[in-house]
Amino acid sequence: MTRAGEGETFNLPFAAQGAQRIHGSIARDLGVAILIGRYAPGDTLPGEVEFAEQLKVSRGAYREAVRILAAKGMVESRPKTGTRVSPRARWNVLDPEVLAWTFEAQPSEAFIRELFELRMIVEPAAAELAARRRSGEQLARMGHALQEMAQHGLGVKEGRKADQLFHNIILEAAANAPLLALSSSIAAAVSWTTIFKQRKRQLPRDPLPDHLALFAAIADGDSDAARTTMTELIRLALEDTELSLRES
Repeated sequence: MTRAGEGETFNLPFAAQGAQRIHGSIARDLGVAILIGRYAPGDTLPGEVEFAEQLKVSRGAYREAVRILAAKGMVESRPKTGTRVSPRARWNVLDPEVLAWTFEAQPSEAFIRELFELRMIVEPAAAELAARRRSGEQLARMGHALQEMAQHGLGVKEGRKADQLFHNIILEAAANAPLLALSSSIAAAVSWTTIFKQRKRQLPRDPLPDHLALFAAIADGDSDAARTTMTELIRLALEDTELSLRES
């Protein structure tokens, strides 16, 4: 792959969306370009004048896009040296937008397994706490989310949204503020790994019974069963994903 700056003109395709959304589109395109290696750590991005002229956008839109990427740790701007891609260790890889860009850019198998490792660390503990601390209102919302999953299935957006919501409510029900801060990242990981594992065919099995068993354990206030059931749910999801990886 030819990297930017090595004789390649980098054209970023994006639809005209209105002034307030253009900077988000530019940030997305630059983010994907960084994630696929077109811009590697240490590379300098085009200057705002060059970029604005190339894509016929305002310099302000480009600067705002750079600010978005900087907030995610992906770039850093310094006077006289321009905007450079940051070392990968600084990237906020759990930012929901960065996760979306990562899956658009085709994540590595190692990264996918790392996401499941994160889920295995966080979600069983959250389920255990949720079984002790959940409210009746939270149980009702979990039950409704499962009904939506059953109605739509995980092959469509509505079903995946319900799946995300179910996992989010469990983190909420754990009643731990630092843990809740991970909810958007965990929900994004759940959604994108689900999309990834069925990108070439339907899911090899129906995961709804696993979710129903988890809901029952939380509703019963059985913290040990909730931890065990969540652990098994994630293990089976990883098995499904690894099957998809082998078929790639």
